[in-house]
Amino acid sequence: MVFSSPVFLFLFLPLVFTLHWLAQETKLRNLLLLGASLFFYAWGEPAFAAIMLASITFNYGMGLAIAKITSKIPKALALAAAIGVNLAVLVYFKYQTFLIENLNQFFNYFSYRFQFNQTDIKLPIGISFFTFQAISYIVDVYRHRVQAQSSVFRLGLYIALFPQLIAGPIVRYENIEQQLQQRYINLTQVGLGIRWFIIGLGKKMLIANTLAAPVDKIFALPSGEVSFPLAWVAVGCYTLQIYFDFSGYSDMAIGLGKMFGFDFCENFRYPYISASIRDFWRRWHISLSTWFRDYLFIPLGGSRLSPLRTYFNLVVVFFLCGLWHGASWNFVVWGLFHGLFAIWERLGLLQFLEKRPWLSPLGHIYTLLVVMVGWVFFRADRLGDARVFLQAMANLTSNTNNTAYYLGYYVNAEIWLAMGAGIIGSCPILPYLVKLYHKFSRNCTEKTAFFAEIIISLTTTTCLAAIFLACAAKLAAGTYNPFIYFRF
Repeated sequence: MVFSSPVFLFLFLPLVFTLHWLAQETKLRNLLLLGASLFFYAWGEPAFAAIMLASITFNYGMGLAIAKITSKIPKALALAAAIGVNLAVLVYFKYQTFLIENLNQFFNYFSYRFQFNQTDIKLPIGISFFTFQAISYIVDVYRHRVQAQSSVFRLGLYIALFPQLIAGPIVRYENIEQQLQQRYINLTQVGLGIRWFIIGLGKKMLIANTLAAPVDKIFALPSGEVSFPLAWVAVGCYTLQIYFDFSGYSDMAIGLGKMFGFDFCENFRYPYISASIRDFWRRWHISLSTWFRDYLFIPLGGSRLSPLRTYFNLVVVFFLCGLWHGASWNFVVWGLFHGLFAIWERLGLLQFLEKRPWLSPLGHIYTLLVVMVGWVFFRADRLGDARVFLQAMANLTSNTNNTAYYLGYYVNAEIWLAMGAGIIGSCPILPYLVKLYHKFSRNCTEKTAFFAEIIISLTTTTCLAAIFLACAAKLAAGTYNPFIYFRF
């Protein structure tokens, strides 16, 4: 079930929210949300709900077992077994075909006659997200950061909670442990959650979906026939599309969480204003980058060891980060591409820029350029397609005179408007205006502040209503574009 669908917006969500509001006991609310979450997950493919239930049961049992074991070595072996099983399930469903294809190519290259048979395996949606959540829970129990959950229903709700189940953010158990035990909801919190949800819905429906049209058309052009301006328009649109698509989902998840009494972590913090790749990963998909930091980079030694070992750790992290996003060499190259610049910055580039504040604009330009070039590997179907597209961006391909490749066929007024809104929305303009308002309210009379509050409230409500109506109109027109991160 998709957040930006009529059945969710006008049937599932109102029904579940009403029942959850009427149920006063947290235990009853948890059972209701767990049932609703499993139904939400089973909506597209009921068979995958069995995998979800198996994951919940297994990690529940392993959490209790690890908590009870007192000996160091058996405890570590139990942890390794739990992580191994979780990763084995992820590899089986997500990477089996990729591994078999590459092994068969390897055997063909060396003229071996042995070949693995390939089977068509459907990927359970969101498996990367709920697997990482389960692993973080098991590891935190092992580290004594949290106590093992004694109720399988509470742990099931943590893993299967529908607002963040499909595409994150990756929620740490310690962050919602108390909310699973007891939570209180008031109208102010619900109103704030609705605001988050509508903003996220607008990001997805009005900006990301609009910009998806030229991106899909231009990337579908025959290889080598993309002109210089078309290549940059496509990459520019995709840069905005993927940000507003994914941050829109995260905003909706945060909003839904607040409506049901949960506080999820912020997943995006204006990543396109970053002045370095390291800063970019502190702002982009924060729940994933911090997961890799806490459960992989630091256990590998982090930056505490020699510089060479630190660079090795960074390569491992970015390699696996790329592979996490998809079973394709494109994603591996994308991850290593970011890792290369992360290492370059540690070698002195970042220090060079920080010591020269007047070069700050250059740092922003460099970071945005690296990110945009990286998105080509992320979006292209094959590495060869990415290479040709990068050649077009560098104006190294011959321009075609075919009218099918004119810019006007792919970009209209609506797309230019969406691009403008996307560029503005990618900058922290709204927080700056809020800061100015708070400064103004502190320095003005009580009466002036009262009227200013009324005006801002009315303006905000009107804008949110307009955004929701515009999204409803898009839905009525049959506009549909799946969330990009659903496939991860």
